[in-house]
Amino acid sequence: MTADPMSGGDAVEIRGALLRLRHATGLPVAFGGLVEPGRRQVRISELSGTATPALSALAVSSGFGLGGRAVALARPCAVTDYSVSRQISHEYDVPVAAEGLRAIVAVPVVVRRRVRAVLYGALRAAQPLGDRTLGAAVQAARDVEQALVAREEAAALMAAVRPEPGPPAGAAWEQVREAHAALRALAPRITDSALRAELLQACALLTTDTSRAPAVRLAPREVDVLACVAAGATNGAAAERLGVTAETVKAYLRSAMRKLGVRTRGQAVVAARRAGWLP
Repeated sequence: MTADPMSGGDAVEIRGALLRLRHATGLPVAFGGLVEPGRRQVRISELSGTATPALSALAVSSGFGLGGRAVALARPCAVTDYSVSRQISHEYDVPVAAEGLRAIVAVPVVVRRRVRAVLYGALRAAQPLGDRTLGAAVQAARDVEQALVAREEAAALMAAVRPEPGPPAGAAWEQVREAHAALRALAPRITDSALRAELLQACALLTTDTSRAPAVRLAPREVDVLACVAAGATNGAAAERLGVTAETVKAYLRSAMRKLGVRTRGQAVVAARRAGWLP
């Protein structure tokens, strides 16, 4: 058997999506896995609600079975009764029957036009899966897509940021500030706590002085907003980047200004830099 292709963080994303899928739909069984690197097959690695190990580590090739059809077509596929469906091939009938599954939906996780994983939801009865169930399955896959994109963007930013000895200047300094703002905006979207902590540590490396504790205590979201403002973002742009409303951005900004003892956005950025919160 090949090694599990999932990293710990990817496994967390898949596992969480399966739990949300079951909660939203009432489906008794959900399972899924990633497309193995360099291969057109899905390795089932995460199980939720299963009664047997029949599906564990099952390799589903593109184009075969329900999940393989979802990979090949890059779109959701569903059957009312797996064992007799004419829409799919039947290479995996034995493990599916061992688990007692009948009605199944398979939804691909597509990132940058490439299928990265498949999520399944299933019933142990032969009956149509309604629009609500299919919609919830699609939403669960979209959640994983967004999480994987966020993780990849965070990794790329962290790899690109290589602080040189001494403070950068001019355009290079502005690039550092933009990277800092982007990393701060990405951090709340990361569900993997270890990766999120690593991301925030990278942010700390970009501030002007990490050797002393800031004299003023700011909340994480206040720093996020100030980082966006420092990078030149308007309240509306900051709201879009952080996934909140413009009013929420204003509230955080006002709170930060009050703590820093300033009256304007520009003064808040300067004060936050002096306090060691921003690069």
